[in-house]
Formats: sequence, structure tokens, C-alpha cells
Amino acid sequence: MKITFGGNPLTVLGDQVKVGDKAKSFSLLKNDLSESTLEDYKGKIKVLNIVPSLDTGVCDAQTRKFNKDLNERDDVVVVTISNDLPFAQARWCGNAGLDTAVTLSAHKDEVFGNDYGVLIKELRLLSRSVIVLDKNDIITYVEYVSEGTDHPNYETALAHLKV
Repeated sequence: MKITFGGNPLTVLGDQVKVGDKAKSFSLLKNDLSESTLEDYKGKIKVLNIVPSLDTGVCDAQTRKFNKDLNERDDVVVVTISNDLPFAQARWCGNAGLDTAVTLSAHKDEVFGNDYGVLIKELRLLSRSVIVLDKNDIITYVEYVSEGTDHPNYETALAHLKV
């Protein structure tokens, strides 16, 4: 898949997931360097908020938006995933006042990026995406943002989560 970043073309590795697919399990790092897997969020609707780096304006806004709009939902967990180091993610959470936000790092290897079709070959960052999984880990919504500096369609993603 090709995306652009600031208008410059980039290559995204892996196969894009589709609505109806069963989500692949993952093992990523929490801010304390312990592992977190998809199974840790069993029984909840999962919003995989995938961003290139929390230290950028669009990624910051995207993560704040989903956490703000969904933090009252006991049945939903927003899982923000980037290739940022866990220490940088922890610092961002503290600076953003989002101490309860779930941030996971995929920096250790390329498995998550390849499994979900979000690994940017040239930058070894993850491409901006929103993937929603139901309580049984079936993918119910996918948005791969084609221009890395653009915001996802918040209204469509959030409308999809209304019950």
C-alpha cells in the first residue's frame, strides 16, 4: 500500500485488515516495559488508535480526541499504539494529563506493523489508522489514513461506536 507523508510517497508493509476479519493477537510493550496482549482487553470493544508518534500535533490531537470522547464508556478501551519508546509514551501521557490512557509501543519488532498493514517501510513508523474490534475481537471498522499528516474521520469512527 502507498501513502503520503507531507505529500511524499511512502510504502506501507503488511496486509491491510478488513471488516469481518478476526484480529491477530499482538504482544506490545506498556510504559513500564511489561508486555500487553490483545487478550488483556478481552470482553471490551477495542479502538486501536494507531499513530506515527505521540510527539506530533496530529497524533496528540487524535489520541486526546478518542480518549476524551470514549473515557466514560466502561465497555470500550482506547489502545494507542505507536513505535515511540515506552518512556516517551509515559512522558506524553503525563504531560497530556492522560495518566489513565493506554499507550503501547510496537518499537521492539515489526510484527504488529506487518500484521495490521501499518508499518511504514522508509521510516519504521506506523501509519495513521483507526481499527475497531468488537468484544470478540472481530474487526468492525477500519480507516487507513492515506496522507500521514491528515486526521482520521473522527465523526465516522465515533458514530460507529454509538450504541
